[in-house]
Amino acid sequence: MRAQDSATTPTSIAIPTAGGSTGAAPPPPPAGPRAGMFQAALGVTAFSLTFPATAWGLESFGAWSLVAVRSVLAAVIAGACLLTLRVPLPARRHWTGLSVVAGGVVLGFPLLSTLALETSTTAHAAVVVGLLPLTTALFSALRVGNRPSRTFWIAALTGATVVIAFTVQQSGGALAGADMYLFGALLVCAAGYTEGGRLARVMPGWQVIGWALVLCLPLAVPAAALALSYEPVHLTAHGVTGLLWVAAGSQFLGLVVWYRGMAAIGIPKASQLQLAQPLLTLVWSVLLLGEHLTPAAPLAAAAVLVCIAVTQRARG
Repeated sequence: MRAQDSATTPTSIAIPTAGGSTGAAPPPPPAGPRAGMFQAALGVTAFSLTFPATAWGLESFGAWSLVAVRSVLAAVIAGACLLTLRVPLPARRHWTGLSVVAGGVVLGFPLLSTLALETSTTAHAAVVVGLLPLTTALFSALRVGNRPSRTFWIAALTGATVVIAFTVQQSGGALAGADMYLFGALLVCAAGYTEGGRLARVMPGWQVIGWALVLCLPLAVPAAALALSYEPVHLTAHGVTGLLWVAAGSQFLGLVVWYRGMAAIGIPKASQLQLAQPLLTLVWSVLLLGEHLTPAAPLAAAAVLVCIAVTQRARG
């Protein structure tokens, strides 16, 4: 694989020709609105399993080991795909953005949220996802220049308020010491989502997360070796399943369809689909972890779905 010429225009990428050289070719056209919505929804579904899978993973691994090993496994999967398809290196101008994606969604959010889940329930941790759509829309307005309508912002704020109230009520109304980790995870993840959505307009979404994962590999491998030497490992079926899901599902496949969907329907609208993620996470928590929901869950779900419908119809 060899790097693209830094002068390549934003609307083209270099691909290998039959003779092994690279030539300019337009990236595949973005998915239509319906396909983009479906792909973003698939990403949200994959992400909704992250906290329960992380809780399972913590049964076998320490927090630092789990994050480092999941990053290594996801990077190996991504690197194998990139090598098999002979994808050339991104242009130099894209590496700064890829570094933001790597720091936000590959390292920052997994580490901070995993540390939080050592002392917090998945229901309480879901508050960070409740705030993520609004924060991503704010980052998008600052970084990309998106200017959603007033109706969009009202619906987004309403949805975020509903989700926060519901998840705080689920956790008993008390703030835990893990909240600093959760709010830090919120900020770095929103930055990574925004930058990834921007890059997905000029390169395939799977390559965005693929190169971000590969970029972290030189750091993740020694970190995994060091963490595994200090933190005890007790392999269980739950622990291995949780690790495999957060590595392959949440860290790679989920982000592939998520960035593709963001490129098709826009960062603000895609981010609002995540208003449903905390409620999905709570459902998985009941089914997989045996946690209990209050009767407020159906009401919160209905209110959030209304807010999602409004944000999807609001004009930018």
